[in-house]
Amino acid sequence: GHGADILLLIGKWFTFWGVGVRLLVAGLNQVVRPGFTAKNIFDIDAPEAWAIVTELGNANIAFGLIGILSLPYPGFLMPAAIAGGVFLALDSLVHLRRSNRDSNENIALITDLVIPVATVLYLIRALG
Repeated sequence: GHGADILLLIGKWFTFWGVGVRLLVAGLNQVVRPGFTAKNIFDIDAPEAWAIVTELGNANIAFGLIGILSLPYPGFLMPAAIAGGVFLALDSLVHLRRSNRDSNENIALITDLVIPVATVLYLIRALG
């Protein structure tokens, strides 16, 4: 029915925007400005941490590209939804454990929780 079609659309667009665009932009920011993420997200004010943040940025760029490519290449949709959904769900656990979250991290936490829910709903519909 129409409810199932809506779940497919939700999955498609949450994967494109939430996994694709969000992670690509975050990854580019982490690669270009690793000190910002280290200090403002992880509370680490040490340039030694920048290499780790840059590697996280590279992973985010890779996930983001797969998510963005899921729009013109529908065969990428399910792998992007699975990989991005799992990544963001696990990432939300990291944010949840931190008691001293600021507003930026709370926004990241909310999106890290919502996007996996949307991708799971899509996967349930697509695989069911």
